Amino acid sequence: MPEEPTVNGDGADDGDTSSDGVVRRERFSGGPARGFLSSLAADERIFAADLAVDRAHVVMLEERGIVEAETAGEILVALDQIEDAGHDALPDGEDVHEAIETAVIDRVGPDGGRMHTARSRNDEVATCIRYRLREDLLDAAQATLEARGALIETAEAERETIMPGFTHLQPAQPTTVAHWALSYERAIAREIERLVAAYARTNQSPLGAAAFAGTPFEIDRERTAELLGFDGTMDNAMDAVSARDFLVESTAALASLATTLSGLAEDVVLYANKGYIEVDDSYASTSSIMPQKKNPDTLELVRARAGDAAAGLNGLLSTLKGLPRAYNRDLQRAGGHAWRTIDGVSEATEVAAGAVATAEWNEKALADAAGEGFSTATGVADALAMAGVPFRMAHEVVAGAAEAAGETDFQTLDAATRKVLDAPLTEYVDRETVEAALDPTESVASRDSPGGPAPGAVADQIATARDEHATDSDALADRRANLDAAAQTLQAEVETYV
Repeated sequence: MPEEPTVNGDGADDGDTSSDGVVRRERFSGGPARGFLSSLAADERIFAADLAVDRAHVVMLEERGIVEAETAGEILVALDQIEDAGHDALPDGEDVHEAIETAVIDRVGPDGGRMHTARSRNDEVATCIRYRLREDLLDAAQATLEARGALIETAEAERETIMPGFTHLQPAQPTTVAHWALSYERAIAREIERLVAAYARTNQSPLGAAAFAGTPFEIDRERTAELLGFDGTMDNAMDAVSARDFLVESTAALASLATTLSGLAEDVVLYANKGYIEVDDSYASTSSIMPQKKNPDTLELVRARAGDAAAGLNGLLSTLKGLPRAYNRDLQRAGGHAWRTIDGVSEATEVAAGAVATAEWNEKALADAAGEGFSTATGVADALAMAGVPFRMAHEVVAGAAEAAGETDFQTLDAATRKVLDAPLTEYVDRETVEAALDPTESVASRDSPGGPAPGAVADQIATARDEHATDSDALADRRANLDAAAQTLQAEVETYV
């Protein structure tokens, strides 16, 4: 028979006195709530980060005389053993931080608990997330930098490859493959700036903030920040443990990058449909039933990742919305949105870069399509305007010619000019100028203004892109080197105890 419910000292029942009430209590006592609270499995991503944070904290505690050198050495040896055993060997716990501390105490004894002096899991987890995220941001920025490089190489190779340009998916003006590629290179350059800015605000140390109100121990927060490679410390302890805006900024930057890549992927899918480009076999697949098909489906998945990234950002914002200061357990669910987004977008970036780098452009198909839909009309209107005709009237002339005939030639334009301006076309521009304006190649060559598609203008853009690409590459290498140097310094300090 089930036990009767106990009665507390003042005679009040501890719970439902019915037998089924006891069953209910027994059913839920020690039940799914423990597993529901645990983030241990998901915390594998920050396992290495937690060990680094533990080591830096222990070294600092010993340097400040808060923990004895012998005890610090024992703890650091235990941390090495835990690292060698791996995340899967950790004991059960609510999270990786608790599990590692338990594993240290199992090896060292009660003195292992001194590792947690002058800190809380609140500042610990915030530090671990930032420690890991900054590496992921550098990886994402590097992948994005390589995508920029692929677009620059495409522009260099296709400087004079004429192609149709579109607005509203309608033929608009002829341009070049290089001009198209550089349009995405410029956008991706800004995406790198956003990732680097997110990195700068991520790379600040919360360690030492404790639960949210600091600690009475005389710790050295700058020392742990230095050992962990952070650029500085968070000024306010409550903000340090509560803030997840660095996750928002990072995820938003990634969502923006995914959106840019989605546009690039959409263009390539459309161009493949029209026969302008052939995607390399390694970035395509065939149909299970239609053997003639070659589908650019990796790019379709790149396109879809933008939806995943937007969902990640929205999920993160929804999790953070309305949280009071300081730490709340909701924050345990915040990191997952950022991790999934950064993994998905980084992979999509690599795929998009590879697809562009290995694609073959069909120069004949592009040239044949470049003049379709009277796409050189603007050039004729410009020629009339440059001859003194008010542009709005020049626009009316060319629009009338386009309406009168599907394929516009000199005769059609002359008739429209006589109708609108009451004068022959040659009164304003000679036939040679008109014929040149109607030619897609000449049309492109005429637009030599800064940022335009003419070969000379494109060459200037490529030179700028290469210079900025080199500068950004050096900057990323410097940031990576700083982190590596900090890791080596921390390892050297640990080795003095171990």
